[in-house]
Amino acid sequence: QVQLVESGGGLVQPGGSLRLSCAASGSPFSRNVMGWYRQTPGNPREFVARITRGGTTTYADSVKGRFTISRDNAKKTVYLQMNSLKAEDTAVYYCSADLFVRQWPEYWGQGTQVTVSS
Repeated sequence: QVQLVESGGGLVQPGGSLRLSCAASGSPFSRNVMGWYRQTPGNPREFVARITRGGTTTYADSVKGRFTISRDNAKKTVYLQMNSLKAEDTAVYYCSADLFVRQWPEYWGQGTQVTVSS
């Protein structure tokens, strides 16, 4: 069992930056594939970024070059640095964890709201 708690969401102006954090507990963090997804009202949850236990990263095309995922195994935390934010990045962002790379990970956090607006 893995528990995930996101933080760092909020309101930011277009072009601004935010860093999301996700603290994990309940299983060996270093073994997990960690990810970030996002969801807007009426739409399915979509993949944003993923980092494997070996540090390999994957990004959605819509955020490539603007977002960076990283992990600190000692702190059992995964981060999402979001730069050059756009209005279309507005969503609830969810942290995910799984032992494997799967289209729908096994564990999810409760989500944190990111709003990009002037």
